[in-house]
Amino acid sequence: MKLVALLVAFATPAISQEFALRDSDTVPSNESLASIILDRDLEYFDGGVSRYAADGSYSWTYPAENGGGVWEGTHQFADDATLCVVFVTGTERCDRFVTSGDRLVLLTVDGLRFPVREIR
Repeated sequence: MKLVALLVAFATPAISQEFALRDSDTVPSNESLASIILDRDLEYFDGGVSRYAADGSYSWTYPAENGGGVWEGTHQFADDATLCVVFVTGTERCDRFVTSGDRLVLLTVDGLRFPVREIR
């Protein structure tokens, strides 16, 4: 029985995770976030580009300096501007988007912050 519970825990996206919010962060609604990011390229300061498509597909394009290449998967909205991605390798992660001032920022459960440089 413990094995079944363990397998279910690993198969379920971790959406109840805590994210390190700052006083200046505002968590957008899922509807607002969708209107900002779906079917657009989000470029980060390291040159990487993520794309959350309306059909549920996801891609991360590595910058040329890191060999280029694309890591693909699927995404779904969870609660409070949290997006969970399941990559084709089976690896999954959940991140939260916030706005800080006029900038969109991706927060990881590890406490990292990745400001979006440009949305196109």
